[in-house]
Amino acid sequence: MPLPRSDCWTAADLDEMPDDGLRYEVLNGQLVVNAAPKPMHQWLIKRLTHVLDAVVPVDRVVLDGVGVLIGDDEPIPDLMVASGSIDWYGRGVPVGQVELAVEVVSKSTTLQDRLVKPVLYAQAGIPTYWRFEINSFKGRFADEQMPVLFAYALGPEGEYEQTHRAAAGVPVSLRAPFEVTFDPGDLVPR
Repeated sequence: MPLPRSDCWTAADLDEMPDDGLRYEVLNGQLVVNAAPKPMHQWLIKRLTHVLDAVVPVDRVVLDGVGVLIGDDEPIPDLMVASGSIDWYGRGVPVGQVELAVEVVSKSTTLQDRLVKPVLYAQAGIPTYWRFEINSFKGRFADEQMPVLFAYALGPEGEYEQTHRAAAGVPVSLRAPFEVTFDPGDLVPR
């Protein structure tokens, strides 16, 4: 395992990481290593990508597993929608181009996806953040079927404000960063 070039990790240090099937991110100067996602996680991302590809304006692109360049940090959302010219051979997408960051909560990424990344994304100015819960969670309503979508928009104080909470079986219509309607239940195998 390589060591960081300075006293904390940077996005540039990720170029030295091994190609070993693990997912490396830099969050607040710390190296975060995650195991490969489970099939359910990836299936949801694949299905959501199809939904978004059908509705995003032509000047935007849907990307999964690509880093967001935020200063020296490089978090990797499960999916993003970005605008502008993309450097297809670059190491990530500059945060100013990211309009939507999506995380699918896994047991190994619970704290990062619920607490760390939303704060980092909000402070960096990403206008919308969606979080999908695919496992039972504290605060789940008794009648909620999985997965449950929590959608947020950046508020005037620079923090995310929840705009929607939608469980499987209930179509949700979102207007930001573009209009889309889907049932979270359609994103997972039945």
